Amino acid sequence: MEKLKILHMYPNMLDLYGDSGNVEVLSYRCKMRGIELEVSKHLIGDKETDFTQYDIIYLGGGADFEQQILADDLVSCKDSIMEAYKAGTFFLMICGGYQLMGQYYKDSNGEKVPGLGLFDYYTVASTDKRCRCIGNIVIEAQLDGEKYKVIGFENHGGQTTNVKSPFGKVLSGNGNEFESSTEGYMEKSVIATYLHGPLLSKNPKVSDYVISYCMSRKLGEKYIPAPINDKLEEDCRKQLFERLGV
Repeated sequence: MEKLKILHMYPNMLDLYGDSGNVEVLSYRCKMRGIELEVSKHLIGDKETDFTQYDIIYLGGGADFEQQILADDLVSCKDSIMEAYKAGTFFLMICGGYQLMGQYYKDSNGEKVPGLGLFDYYTVASTDKRCRCIGNIVIEAQLDGEKYKVIGFENHGGQTTNVKSPFGKVLSGNGNEFESSTEGYMEKSVIATYLHGPLLSKNPKVSDYVISYCMSRKLGEKYIPAPINDKLEEDCRKQLFERLGV
């Protein structure tokens, strides 16, 4: 059996709206293809973590309080995380995890929480409660050159700017900023997004994009995941798209 290794960072603190379910979905969809997904955790104070040993690094979402607590620990891991990023490890980051990998996050009190600085974007919390981004959201992303509607739930006051390569175009909802036209950040080996839900349970092709990338990197050749019966997921997606008019 082939094996992939995922590092779940701060699972005891970054788990808004069922974000840990993304790891469960990846594990299930790997298992259906005869792939074992070995899950490890990185918690505050873990000094021996070698991020380069993992195929996937995952961060879920958290509120301002949690981000402030773990920010220093995250920055202390910067060199190893940067090495893993440069080596092609896949990064999947949701909401607070998305913000923490940028330059900084400034909360509504004006306090600046340093980010890892892995990417150029930064986030400033809006002081206008009317500009909070909350509700169902649908974006159009490009996965291996194909358009795919990605659906999730957003709830963030942070306004993320200087995003050079968005995850997708907003079809319904807000996105990186209030009434924005784009959402998230994406590179070949990175998906960073505000979409909770959990993201992967609602979007099977996003899961398979991650699996395909990681297996292709491991095998040294293009890996195409065997089809899975996703009728239930697709029926649910269809209902939500009709409800949201997209």
